[in-house]
Amino acid sequence: MSTLTHHVNILADHLLDRHDVPQLVAITGAPGCGKSTLATELARRLNTQKRKTTIVPMDGFHLDNTVLDAHGLRPRKGAPETFDAPGFIRLIKAIKAGEKVYAPVFDRARDLAIAGAVAVPQDAAIVIVEGNYLMFDEAPWAELAPLWDVTARIDVPMQELRARLIQRWLSLNYSPSVATRRAEGNDIPNAQRVVDRALPCDFILDGQPSRANSA
Repeated sequence: MSTLTHHVNILADHLLDRHDVPQLVAITGAPGCGKSTLATELARRLNTQKRKTTIVPMDGFHLDNTVLDAHGLRPRKGAPETFDAPGFIRLIKAIKAGEKVYAPVFDRARDLAIAGAVAVPQDAAIVIVEGNYLMFDEAPWAELAPLWDVTARIDVPMQELRARLIQRWLSLNYSPSVATRRAEGNDIPNAQRVVDRALPCDFILDGQPSRANSA
């Protein structure tokens, strides 16, 4: 059984056993740990089990490059301060309150957010939110912790994260030297910050390729 399948089984079994609906689920961890992939596969499983599920990505709240440039933050893009954290928190509170909302998504290839790209229906049984800073012990992000019904963190060793983050830039056609410089100059420090300021989660999923466990 693959690690991804094991993770999906753990979370799907837990969510399907819960009788409270709707459920707001946070999947978090450092950049490159596999949050988006897990969220996609988990949503697919839950939808096949007739639990209407929608995914909301935190990355849609990246501040635009023009804003980052105006504040000298473009080199730190992806750090907590380069997101519209208050706007994201307002969105999560609206979802928690059962409101119908629309969320943005981030187009990595074009390096920009697309507004209103995800509709979160009021009748969704489960809303999966995935992002780096969902269980993060810095203001204002820490305000999110009490809003989640279930939280899961993917834990990947830093050496493995480094390889994945470099590969992410290589996949966008950057040269090996530029890909390495981008990962080591920004992505890896962001990943370390996520690890250092992590809040406890209901599930800790081992992101190693060959094994997984929960806690």
